[in-house]
Amino acid sequence: MSEEGFGKAPAIVKPIYFFDEADGKNKMLLGGKGAGLAEMTRLGLPVPPGFIITTEICEKFYEAGRRLPDGLMDEVRRSISRLESLTGKKFGDPQNPLLVSVRSGAPVSMPGMMDTILNLGLNDETVEGLSRKSNDPRFAWDAYRRFIQMFGKIVLGVDDRKFDSILAGKDLSNPKVLKDIAMSFKSLCEGTGGKKFPADPYKQLELAIDAVFRSWTGKRAVEYRKQHNITPDMAGGTAVTIVTMVFGNMGSDSCTGVVFTRDPETGEKQLYGDYLINAQGEDVVSGRATPNHIDSLVSEMPDVYQQLLGVCEKLESHFKEPQDVEFTVEKGRLYILQTRAAKMNAVAAVKTSIDLYHEGLITKTAALERIDPEGLEQILYRRIDPHVKQKAIATGIGASPGAASGIAVFDVAQAEALGKKGEKVILVREDTKPDDVPAFFQSVGILTSRGGKTSHAAVVARGMGKPCVVGCSQIEIDAEGKSFSVGGKKVVVSEGQKITIDGSTGRVYVGEIPTVEPEISSEFKELLQWSSEMKGIKIRANADTVESAALARKYGAEGIGLCRTERMFNQHDRIMQFVSMIMAENEEERRRALAELEPLQKSDFKAILREMNGLPVTIRLLDPPLHEFLPKEEDLMQKIFELKSSSAKPSEIARIEKILHRVHELSEINPMLGHRGVRMGISFPEIYETQIRSICEAAAELAKEGVAVEPQIMVPQVGLVEELAAVRQIFESVKREVEHRHRIKLKIKFGSMIEVVRACLVADDIAHLVDFISFGTNDLTQATFSFSREDAEGKFLPFYLEKGIVSVNPFQSIDRKGVGRLMKMAVDMARKEKKDIEIGICGEHGGDPRSIEFCSTAGLDYVSASSHRIPIAILAAAQSAIKQNKRLHRHSTIA
Repeated sequence: MSEEGFGKAPAIVKPIYFFDEADGKNKMLLGGKGAGLAEMTRLGLPVPPGFIITTEICEKFYEAGRRLPDGLMDEVRRSISRLESLTGKKFGDPQNPLLVSVRSGAPVSMPGMMDTILNLGLNDETVEGLSRKSNDPRFAWDAYRRFIQMFGKIVLGVDDRKFDSILAGKDLSNPKVLKDIAMSFKSLCEGTGGKKFPADPYKQLELAIDAVFRSWTGKRAVEYRKQHNITPDMAGGTAVTIVTMVFGNMGSDSCTGVVFTRDPETGEKQLYGDYLINAQGEDVVSGRATPNHIDSLVSEMPDVYQQLLGVCEKLESHFKEPQDVEFTVEKGRLYILQTRAAKMNAVAAVKTSIDLYHEGLITKTAALERIDPEGLEQILYRRIDPHVKQKAIATGIGASPGAASGIAVFDVAQAEALGKKGEKVILVREDTKPDDVPAFFQSVGILTSRGGKTSHAAVVARGMGKPCVVGCSQIEIDAEGKSFSVGGKKVVVSEGQKITIDGSTGRVYVGEIPTVEPEISSEFKELLQWSSEMKGIKIRANADTVESAALARKYGAEGIGLCRTERMFNQHDRIMQFVSMIMAENEEERRRALAELEPLQKSDFKAILREMNGLPVTIRLLDPPLHEFLPKEEDLMQKIFELKSSSAKPSEIARIEKILHRVHELSEINPMLGHRGVRMGISFPEIYETQIRSICEAAAELAKEGVAVEPQIMVPQVGLVEELAAVRQIFESVKREVEHRHRIKLKIKFGSMIEVVRACLVADDIAHLVDFISFGTNDLTQATFSFSREDAEGKFLPFYLEKGIVSVNPFQSIDRKGVGRLMKMAVDMARKEKKDIEIGICGEHGGDPRSIEFCSTAGLDYVSASSHRIPIAILAAAQSAIKQNKRLHRHSTIA
């Protein structure tokens, strides 16, 4: 191959590697599929011969404007010639044809997201040769019609449904019928494209390679990479693997299947998977047929089962990771076509991590590293309440755990659109295809009437952590795709009707079924224990109720980093008292309202402090924009109009008018940046005085009971040191008063929230007045970017993400260049003035693994996350500590 053919590279790029010469550890070059085949060949496993066109060629394909590099097909021809020598067959030979599969393979696993073509090399002459050679015309014509359909759909762009309509009702066991189908398929392709269907196998191969490279930028592949944060440095293109065809559709002694070395739902050490007799690979993964469970292979093909078991054990021992293995049996002979790390739900990932460690296959560090912290949310999913007596209307195969309720939607585009609007959607399909993936992301669950546990729907849903039920053959979807029926229309569920699916049991219910909290396994507890021992940064919780505090403590939180006092007023029996306090026209009225609220606040603080016995509880003084609690002016005006229309008493009308006048006085142009937080506390000092007294009284009473309390009072929205000094005076005065009355010395820390940009710039001055500071990263992000979260996420942030203007939502993960730099500067300034000052964050970023890693390296003492995300935060903190230790080790080794 000429150097010029690949552009201006300084050296000739080797475009193709055979399995027996490739480095199976180089996934970036060979793609995951190619690397796996190379490694299995090296291990001596039964892999059909083949070769890999590297990911570098894919990159050059796009650099050249989506054109195969000059000279590539010459290299492909030479490689096919070697493949002919290895197999004893000839490509395009009518007597003994060599057929190949053309498959994609990215460095990062993207199941079903790109294209594959099987049986390539067939034409009207070679199909006859295959028929004679195999002595099985049915098999030959079955392979040909499959090839035409795949090639037509992927390369020529023919609508797959048109093929399905030709297939409908046909006898696929009759070779004459299959031949007619193949000819009809050819006519369809030629009628759609206006060109002859390519008979030359090399032209077929060239077009197929081109199509696989193009599929890298197909909608479903792009969407998958975006949703799974697969960046170009992780996978810059796909490789193409050309593999000698082996056939699972050669009769009753042939089959094809997918097997996991451990159960991807539970993590149990047992084979898990499906297979189909007399079928090809797409029959299994498409979900168009309901396959046999792998256990049935023991009786149907006992020798093959034992060989497969041995292969699985060898692969798992070698890769030290549960494997997802594709296999084909041709005339009783086993072939392995792919292996990759098995995608598992969180329950299985945790169990296998613990088990692999105890089996001596991996270290404790490796066990923690192999788990996705975000995936742990799956373990925390709710499930159907076992006390519910409602009967399921149908039962399929539970393919991805968790229970979900939503409206039944049958159309992919509609499901995607409704999901984006916030509607909870259950996508209901006969089977799913890779093209359906965008709708998966917008649905809360997936239900299919066909398919098995390794079908496309099951694998993708499991990876997403979405509840999924497959192979639910009891449901019959009507021809128009607007409803499904069960039991001969005894039960009919129409589009838009609510249903519930249980991805653990496979059950389907009509309506919204109550759910309960999940149970935590011993493996999960062991994982959290390991993580807690290994992490550096502390993990606290954002908790405003005693229930939330109890959950946080159960999960291992080391205190509460944010208790929002305003949330305590949202209860139905308190909200009106709180509104009365806000609406008060003078200090006397306000103090009367506060006197009613004070015992309620004290009671809440006592309950939370008691629950967190011995752990710090950071209580934020009142912060929210007041408009969130006030009646709307338009509602009041409507009420006045209605009262006047109904001849109500003038006194009642006057009362509402007075409220309207007060609301108008309190209204602000920009409430989020207005009279809130410390500014309100200084304007109405009696509010903060009452709250501080409630905290001090609660601490004093509990201390007398022998409860260890560590309350921390935090002042929000501070921008001026003078603001903080004013509130500190109130704090010291109230604290002395309570200490004197109870004859006790209280240990209460005083601190500032840093969520205003100016606070970051004067953090050294703030440090002199406080015992701790805590970053409110939600408001700090809004202030730094100068846009509100609600408007940004609802309007332009999705567009920014799609266009690559931002790589990650700054409200989900800390913006390191902007917000992060402000935080780091504030940390350094504060620590310079007060070395032992306690520093943490209490925004929702505290539950984001990437943000936790940043906070760990930035020198914070703790992060605070919502109670349900405490396990995620603990594991992420441990993984961050492992990374830092590795970096330190590398640096010390280099030094």
